[in-house]
Formats: sequence, structure tokens, C-alpha cells
Amino acid sequence: MDVRSAIKDKLGNKIIDWQEKSTRRSYFSIKKEHILETVKLLFHTLGLRFSIASATDMPEGLEILYHFSFDAAGEFYSVRVIIPDKAHPEVDSITPLFPGAEWIEREMWELLGINFKGHPNLKRLLLSEDWPEGEYPLRHKDES
Repeated sequence: MDVRSAIKDKLGNKIIDWQEKSTRRSYFSIKKEHILETVKLLFHTLGLRFSIASATDMPEGLEILYHFSFDAAGEFYSVRVIIPDKAHPEVDSITPLFPGAEWIEREMWELLGINFKGHPNLKRLLLSEDWPEGEYPLRHKDES
């Protein structure tokens, strides 16, 4: 199966950009509104395995990378979503599509303040209960 072509064909103009980092590693960006459709395609339709997600505070917004692998071919696909509104960062939770995403979304919520709409259990995972509300240890400090 040519996963690369299937992704490009099925998502079409929902893909903002596509980068080939190597013959086995691709990154593509989508708007946050398309994350559930994209994950359904990768996980349910094409059978890719969800590896992990990661997030970071970037100048243009909070970036989430959802990493998927196509083990049969040794290929990796990373879906990039930028959430430009750092004051109210929000994206749909992928946890309802597969429970394996629950803890990583909790971690990103707790450490970066990203609200995952539809997540069944957003509660602290790593920080102590007395950690100040609204302070996120992986966010850049406001330089103003």
C-alpha cells in the first residue's frame, strides 16, 4: 500500500504543507479543525499505529505533532497542528478515537495548557496538586 499517496489523495487541500525528511519520514500540516478526520484516516482506514504526540511552544503558536508509523514499510508520518491562540489553546481530543492517546493529551494539557475538547479525563498527571493554576512549565515566559 502506498500510504503517502493515500494520505495526499484522501486529505487533498486540507494538507497545508508536506515535507519529506527522508524516504521513510514525512511531516504534513493541517488546520486543527481537521485533526479527527486525519486521525481516523491514518489510524482506522490506513491502519497506521499511533506512536506518540508531542507539543511545544513556538513563536507562531502551540505546535502539536502527532506521530504515526506504518510498520509494514518502516515509514513514519507526523501530523503538525499549530494552535495560534495561546491565550485559549484548544483542539479536539483524539482520545475518543483510541484510548491510547489519553495520557499524552493529559500531559500536554498540564504542561502547556492545551485544552483537548472531548477528553474524558483531563486531570493532573505530573505536577503536584498545589501547582499554581494557569502556570504551564513548558510555555515560554511573556517577554513584555
